Amino acid sequence: MNRWLMRSMTELSSRKFVSRATGRLAKSSLSRRFIPRFAKLYRIPVEEAEKSLQDYASLNDFFTRRLKPGARPIDKTDRALVSPVDALITACGVIRDGMLLQVKGQDYTLEELLNGSPRTGHYEQGYFWVLYLSPTDYHRIHSPCSGTIVESEHIPGRVYPVNEFGLTCMRRVLSRNERLITYLSHEEGEVAVVKVGALNVSSIQYVQPLPKKLESGQELAYFEFGSTVVLLTENGTCCDCEGVKIGDRVKMGQKLGILNTAVKK
Repeated sequence: MNRWLMRSMTELSSRKFVSRATGRLAKSSLSRRFIPRFAKLYRIPVEEAEKSLQDYASLNDFFTRRLKPGARPIDKTDRALVSPVDALITACGVIRDGMLLQVKGQDYTLEELLNGSPRTGHYEQGYFWVLYLSPTDYHRIHSPCSGTIVESEHIPGRVYPVNEFGLTCMRRVLSRNERLITYLSHEEGEVAVVKVGALNVSSIQYVQPLPKKLESGQELAYFEFGSTVVLLTENGTCCDCEGVKIGDRVKMGQKLGILNTAVKK
């Protein structure tokens, strides 16, 4: 199947109503029967799950599962910036004059990604990580550092796939898809956690009740089916972690960088 046809089919299927329909099915009690098959197909480590497979009320209930206490240790290094999710790093690096460069061959502007937010200028020379969650991964999103929520924004949009095909063959999906952005203030500055919706993601949900202040590794939100998180750090406030690179798989709580007021401009 050629790329033009694949793109055309993806355009047709990447409507919000398709994801809503998928979500309704996944939340129905009828979907319970698919949980063991789903877990086996995607080789999900079910021993990490908080509950036994038979105790989940629906496929969505299993997909948004919590893990057993201690399953994801949080790096306690002083001023550590940790991964908010289990994910594959599909891009990372320094933001160059407001541009996220070479995200699967495409460049993204912060202006687009953050929907023209007045906070855009805070990140134009910062760091970024694009973290892709496959169906295999744990899908709860945690705080990358201790801090206070200073702003959040929901940006409506499409639900293109954010897998290899979506990022390479579709046009600028990270800034065209639905997004839920959380800005966190911490002792060294600010971070932005950009949660990007995707094909078959029926919604992105904050935990309830959502606390104003969060500890590093504390639950923040969750995806209903796979997607991507783009993590941004404010200009001059982060040193990246040596050894963490594109193509690596990371676990929630694993150190990505060090927050540092000493280098803040």
